[in-house]
Amino acid sequence: MKKIQKLLVANRGEIALRIIRTAKEMGLSTVAVYEKPDSEAYFLRFADQAILIGDGPRRDYLNIDKIIWAARKSGADAIHPGYGFLSENPELAAACENEDIAFIGPPPRVIRDLGNKVVAREIMEKASIPFVPGTGTLSEGDAGLAEAVAFGKTHGYPIMFKALAGGGGRGIRKIASEEELRSQLPQARSEARSAFNDDRIYIEKCVESPRHVEVQILADAYGHVMHLGTRDCSIQRRHQKLLEIAPADLPKNVLDAMHQTAIRAAREAGYVNAGTVEFLVDPKTNQFWFMEVNTRLQVEHTVTEILTGIDIIRQQVLLAEGGRLEIPEERIHLVNKAIQVRINAEDPKNNFMPEGGKRVEVYQSPGGPEIRLDGIVYQGYKIPTDYDSLLVKLTVRGYSWQQTIQRLKRALKDFLIVGPKTTIPFYLSICDDADFRDGRFTTDYLDAHPELFDYPEPEREIARLSKLIAEIHSRKINPYAY
Repeated sequence: MKKIQKLLVANRGEIALRIIRTAKEMGLSTVAVYEKPDSEAYFLRFADQAILIGDGPRRDYLNIDKIIWAARKSGADAIHPGYGFLSENPELAAACENEDIAFIGPPPRVIRDLGNKVVAREIMEKASIPFVPGTGTLSEGDAGLAEAVAFGKTHGYPIMFKALAGGGGRGIRKIASEEELRSQLPQARSEARSAFNDDRIYIEKCVESPRHVEVQILADAYGHVMHLGTRDCSIQRRHQKLLEIAPADLPKNVLDAMHQTAIRAAREAGYVNAGTVEFLVDPKTNQFWFMEVNTRLQVEHTVTEILTGIDIIRQQVLLAEGGRLEIPEERIHLVNKAIQVRINAEDPKNNFMPEGGKRVEVYQSPGGPEIRLDGIVYQGYKIPTDYDSLLVKLTVRGYSWQQTIQRLKRALKDFLIVGPKTTIPFYLSICDDADFRDGRFTTDYLDAHPELFDYPEPEREIARLSKLIAEIHSRKINPYAY
């Protein structure tokens, strides 16, 4: 084992703060990196050292040379990439390996293999893992078009164009007919090139209205792999997750089979560290198919942590040091329910338009039993225009599904955020929906429930009163008392 002493976080915002907190609990020194737009960012206050890596926005967080330079400059002997940015880039992992810096994640080869969706499917096929019918990488030009047309005729429509280098719900296009296929293939290649600098495309049969269920796994370098249960991530917009539930509501025999399939997939890939194996599930038959492996920490890892009591980031660090998995499997009894929602400064009624540039004038957060908050918002916080609009992740736990929904609803109502519009009233609308309360939701849930966007606007009078109270506390006088 190589004991880590100083950890550099190659990320920003909420996840940077989350990683720093665990690192401090482990007795590690911490280094934050930042771009100029983040010069006064909240997460910088918690690191032992902060290093400016460029003018930004975003491009310096994606610059491997600058991240390695910052590690050498600070003396960091480990790098945690968080999620997003460089978290699934095998070149960062390889650069760390070359510099004798511990990378908190899988080996470069594993990230490279599983990041290539076609190679990943080939690996799973060797392990006899069920997956949705699909193609290899489409050839260029007319040959690729012919391959795509042949697949559509064999398997029927709809089908999905997917960018080979895609991830996080991006690079996906649903195709309903051969005519649409012919017109959309060049656009799909162009979008992939623009988003990922890689225009390679492959095709999967579209499973309509599935559930999206994932299994959290941990794996050490000695062949031991374990699961930490499932998460249902079906409620999405444009393939981006909004609300996550743990564990998924599936029969025990299906969950057991899915757990073992995820473990087999990780072993076949030679996986080490934390990762997530994702599946599509037919809600009528509960048949499931492999979709992909995310070779990083997930945004929604908190719902697993609140149920298991296991700090996944702590486990990542221990595994990167060469440690063995020593968590007793009997601890993994996910008998309760947990929900995570991402509270963003966005207007759901306006296609989730970010509220960048606005300031949080009043901020009051909820508390109470089994409430967890992971965020960077505070009174006076200015919503960034250059980065994502996430304010705080709210995770709640309850003994039953209905109690968990009621706890989520109470916690959402206890929030007070004055200034930007947020996704809170939208989540409250979901909490009151009969299908949600009965556990009936698939990946087309939002499309099938447009009425969820008809929620009433938050009470403005309460906001004005809260702003006055905050001003009185700040100035120590009532400005309207004379």
